[in-house]
Amino acid sequence: MTEIAVVGAGNMGAAMVARLREVGHAVTVYNRTAARAASLAARTGALAARTAREAAEQASHVIVSLADDAAVLATYRGDDGLAAGLQKHAIVLETSTIHPSTVRRLASDVESRGATLLDTPVSGSVPVVQRGELLVMAGGPSAAVARAEPVFGALAKRVIHVGGQGSGATMKLAVNAVVHALNLALSEALVLAERAGVDRALAYEVFASSAVAAPFVQYKRPAFLAPDGTPVAFSLDLVAKDLDLIDTLAHDVGARMDQLATTRDVVARALAAGLGEHDLSALAGLLREPN
Repeated sequence: MTEIAVVGAGNMGAAMVARLREVGHAVTVYNRTAARAASLAARTGALAARTAREAAEQASHVIVSLADDAAVLATYRGDDGLAAGLQKHAIVLETSTIHPSTVRRLASDVESRGATLLDTPVSGSVPVVQRGELLVMAGGPSAAVARAEPVFGALAKRVIHVGGQGSGATMKLAVNAVVHALNLALSEALVLAERAGVDRALAYEVFASSAVAAPFVQYKRPAFLAPDGTPVAFSLDLVAKDLDLIDTLAHDVGARMDQLATTRDVVARALAAGLGEHDLSALAGLLREPN
């Protein structure tokens, strides 16, 4: 049994806590909204910590799953921050979608405590976490990646070590560039088929059985077919945050990304229409509106 702290009890963090408890790990959870951590702890048998520091103090592995760079930086730093509670030789698994430069800024904070930071963002949805079938994109020292196996073994079907610190975050942004472009393309194509007289469910069945049947197309079926009855899995506010990070990274490295500009434009229109808290599949609803 491994002592694991999970910092962040959003959709993915909560699913990780549940999965880790299911396979027998001891888990402490911290969330800035204490009631959310307490509720999750009561459901799963985890312990709830009052601060990020307290969560980290007894853990050999710390998983961080937060919304953005600002939240991550604030959670690591300060007297009650995560870094202050780290044990010597602990492994921090940073799964948040953040800029690679943020990973590198945090690495020194973690290393000053004798611990190691890995950027280990994941690809997969909540059901994928529940099955323990995530893909992990790991950046950092190979020895630390090997030492994180007790956590990876519970959550992931594959770990790809993509390079040094920051490379995992880079790959997560590259993957999400494809995901968000695919979400827009799927939304446009579905509305096109509907406007031309094809039943929505039948059109989606064709997409899900065709050459474009990516895992994203499969697991987003309920959201596209029954948007009002499907919980939000990935809000458009967070999509916009991702797209800003991708754009910044593209400018940093001199990469041309014409598709990104189109995706950002449509997402910005969705936010202007008040859809920021809606699931990313709500782009299809936006496109159904008259021009």
